[in-house]
Amino acid sequence: MENDIIIGMIAVIVVIAVISSIKHFKGEGSCCGGGSYKPKRKKFSDIKYTKKFKVGGMRCKHCKRRVEEAVNDIKGIAGRVDLKKGELTVSYAEDIDDEIIKAKIERAGYTVTD
Repeated sequence: MENDIIIGMIAVIVVIAVISSIKHFKGEGSCCGGGSYKPKRKKFSDIKYTKKFKVGGMRCKHCKRRVEEAVNDIKGIAGRVDLKKGELTVSYAEDIDDEIIKAKIERAGYTVTD
């Protein structure tokens, strides 16, 4: 009887772990803040130039959204993240110092490498 209870408890824990792992890899889990929030996309009609930044520490869709939100919060630029490459592409409508962008990304909890 006692063995059945222990086996049942272990089975429940394994099922919960598998479900959580599946949600995490689908980007639905609570990794890095989770949630279903999507940052606003910015589009400019007059883009002066674009630049790419290597961003370290991004692991999932939530990380991607967090970096995009941090960058898109800056007036005059719009950013999009390619999670597979670990790259942020920034479109500039105004001249903005790169250090401002790097500081925003680092405040969000990620690293910028050149």
